[in-house]
Amino acid sequence: MQWWNQGLLVSGDVCKGEGANAASGMAVHDDCKLRFLELKAKRTYRYIIFKIEEKQKQVVVEKVGEPTETYEDFAASVPAEECRYCIFDFDFVTAENCQKSKIFFIAWSPDSSRIRSKMIYASSKERFKRELDGIQVELQATDPTEMGLDVIKGRAI
Repeated sequence: MQWWNQGLLVSGDVCKGEGANAASGMAVHDDCKLRFLELKAKRTYRYIIFKIEEKQKQVVVEKVGEPTETYEDFAASVPAEECRYCIFDFDFVTAENCQKSKIFFIAWSPDSSRIRSKMIYASSKERFKRELDGIQVELQATDPTEMGLDVIKGRAI
C-alpha cells in the first residue's frame, strides 16, 4: 500500500521495526533514557540536546550541558536551522523563597529547517517523550523567542 504525503512517497512497509515508532520508524537509543535519568535523579546535567539520526533511524544524544552551564549556554548549543528535542533543567525561586526546579521538554522546529526534518521530528515526538518519564513542562518552538528565558520563567511558576 502506498500513498502520497507532503510530497513524499511513503510505503506501508517503511515504518516497521523493533522498538520503532509506527509513524516515523525512529527508535530511541538507550543512552537518551540513561542521560535523562541522570539529569532527573542526580542533576548531572543542566540540559540535553537530542537529534534524530535518519540513517540509523534513531534518536541519539547530541550534547549535554554541565550543571554549571546557563540558559544562554543551552540556547547557543541549539542549532539555529535544524530541528532538535531538548531537555532543560530550570532552577528558580518561588514567591515564598523556595528553591525549585522544573524539567522542560522543548521541541525545536525552526521555520528554516527542511520540511522532511520537521515531519520526522513531529511524528516521533510523542513516543520519544513517553520514554522520558518526569517531564514537567513542554514547549513547541519555531523561533528562539518562543523558548526564551522569559517564556521558561513564565511557564515554570
